[in-house]
Amino acid sequence: YKMAGDSRFPDVDSDGSEKSEEMEIVVNVGGVRQVFYGDNLSQYPETRLAELVNCLSGGYDSIFSLCDDYDPGKREFYFDRDPDAFKCIIDMYYFGEIHMKKGICPICFKNEMEFWKVDLKFLDDCCKAHLSEKKEELEEIARRVQLILDDLGIDASESRWKRCQKCIWKFLEKPESSYPARVIAVLSFLFILISSAVMCVGTIPDLQVVDAEGNRMEHPTLDSIETACIGWFTMEYVLRLISSPNKLHFALSFMNIVDVLAILPFYVSLTLTHLGAKLMELSNVQQAVQALRIMRIARIFKLARHSSGLQTLTYALKRSFKELGLLLMYLAVGIFVFSALGYTMEQSHPETLFKSIPQSFWWAIITMTTVGYGDIYPKTTLGKLNAAISFLCGVIAIALPIHPIINNFVRYYNKQRVLETAAKHELELMELNSAVGKAAGSRSELEDLPREGREGPFYSSRIKVSHSDTFIHLLSEEKHYRTRLQSCK
Repeated sequence: YKMAGDSRFPDVDSDGSEKSEEMEIVVNVGGVRQVFYGDNLSQYPETRLAELVNCLSGGYDSIFSLCDDYDPGKREFYFDRDPDAFKCIIDMYYFGEIHMKKGICPICFKNEMEFWKVDLKFLDDCCKAHLSEKKEELEEIARRVQLILDDLGIDASESRWKRCQKCIWKFLEKPESSYPARVIAVLSFLFILISSAVMCVGTIPDLQVVDAEGNRMEHPTLDSIETACIGWFTMEYVLRLISSPNKLHFALSFMNIVDVLAILPFYVSLTLTHLGAKLMELSNVQQAVQALRIMRIARIFKLARHSSGLQTLTYALKRSFKELGLLLMYLAVGIFVFSALGYTMEQSHPETLFKSIPQSFWWAIITMTTVGYGDIYPKTTLGKLNAAISFLCGVIAIALPIHPIINNFVRYYNKQRVLETAAKHELELMELNSAVGKAAGSRSELEDLPREGREGPFYSSRIKVSHSDTFIHLLSEEKHYRTRLQSCK
């Protein structure tokens, strides 16, 4: 064997008589030996395996820039990479596409493709979708970790107003940040419940009072409680708006729009009550105020801000639009068909309750949804048979999309728990990495200890440092590649 400084190998003739297309390349990846021919590899010249064909003439420096080791006698290249991923990647040279096997981490597989210099366009569409899902999960974990780090870190260069804004935002938006923040979240939750209860109790006639004109109105005590709740909601919204880092995004957020709809009717009705009488008739003002007071039911949706279960349900319904659309389509077709049949079959009865097909829609709706009020019902034999069939079809139509919707709910709920655990795990790894730096700084001190002292509990506690290869790409700009000895967590 020649030294590492030699520029050529004895395996290759000096006149270059051995053509690259006829060369036989032996690759050993993690113990898996594979033979390739130059004509197959030359179809994808930009890949790492294709570069092996021409690297022999460049010397050791050229070879070891592409592989981990090389045996000139066997002309075998060694790579310390994942053999399972490599078995999938070599399919590109024979079939022109790559399929990722089940059980391989998509992110690790992407890193392997980058190492072998294989473009992602050769990955099949089904595998790309799986990879995109994992990338979204990593982005979500990175976002959560970054939010936690932003909350923990204090930038001394920021102004006092900026630091005050961050404190207010964390105090109102992150109940888990401190005990007072949890108290504020509980108070906000109680105000929502009290306001909703007052709205319902205020409609009881026995608790209403009669004004000078003989009109019924809410009790003054309930009105005062309502005003106090609205004052709390207004103060909370204004403080959150002032302290928000992105005010436009805050104003257009769905939950914040719900907050505005819960607060706005109170002030609009108050304005109409005091100023509207001068601009329009008193009866119109009262009707407008009554319509605005009905909009107070929007405040019940504020509970979703404090309930992860409601948020999960909302997301599951959002992801189940296709299933819900199928359900509505099935019911719409059934309602139209069975209402028309019911109207036709009931026309022969003198006391029929089916006056028209549009009126029969109501009967079909309450029958197919298994409600059955009984205000409209068939009286003929054929009409009853039609009602029985419509009932059975309604049960089937409602039951079919339920399972996918439940699966979406369970999948999203479990995913959120996994993401929370992963974010905490990443924070623990950051703490451990910082502990590694501290331990390395005190290594010289530990080496000065006597040998018998290194076996004591003090020494064990100082050098007990954990390590993990798990990381988030979005939190680091460096490229990292896993070897076959590393695992994905």
